[in-house]
Amino acid sequence: MSANTWQAGTITVYQYPKCGTCRNAVKSLQAKGNKLELRHIVEETPTAEQLKELVKLSGLELKKFFNTSGDVYRELGLKDKLASMSEEEQLALLASNGMLIKRPIATDGTKATVGFKEEQYEQEWNG
Repeated sequence: MSANTWQAGTITVYQYPKCGTCRNAVKSLQAKGNKLELRHIVEETPTAEQLKELVKLSGLELKKFFNTSGDVYRELGLKDKLASMSEEEQLALLASNGMLIKRPIATDGTKATVGFKEEQYEQEWNG
């Protein structure tokens, strides 16, 4: 992970601007005075290496990073395919299409959250 991937003191938010959940997450973070760096998850899709680091920082299983309610996930029939794919294949797949990634992802380089729940944000980012 290169040192300039995430800035100290800043929360990097991978988000899709048209996504209401992403907008709510950004508003929540801004309301608490956090310094944000917004990244468009489709135009600036995290690399497989970055995703691997985000998974580690989140403490979640890799499958939690898939946007299971998205069209691309359904079109590719991933519900039945993920179990037989290696971690590297799953990371490469996520890195290939930002719409496959559950959003928003927020990280400060020491921890990461996936999706948005107000209670979780209060605990993780606004405490």
